[in-house]
Amino acid sequence: MMGGGNMQQLARQAQKLQQQMAKVQEELEQREYEASAGGGMVTVKVTGKKELVSLEIKPEAVDPDDVEMLQDMVMAAVNEALRTANDTMEREMGRLTGGLNMPGLF
Repeated sequence: MMGGGNMQQLARQAQKLQQQMAKVQEELEQREYEASAGGGMVTVKVTGKKELVSLEIKPEAVDPDDVEMLQDMVMAAVNEALRTANDTMEREMGRLTGGLNMPGLF
């Protein structure tokens, strides 16, 4: 069995890790992630909180006869930005946890 001192030390380390993870998560949620589609015709920015904060559409991307293409470009850009945000958060949190899967943190 582990001694009481070891358990206290382990608990302190866990608490310190939890604080570090909360700080990193907060920083990552504030960060903006950008992606574009259609060769730069549509550019979006999202936050780590998965909120769309910017959407730019170049005028030449607007074709009244092909609204579907514009919709596809917007969806592609938004999904790529969200994927980038998610991948970055997972990678940064993984560095703190040493790759351990810790459900409920995001």
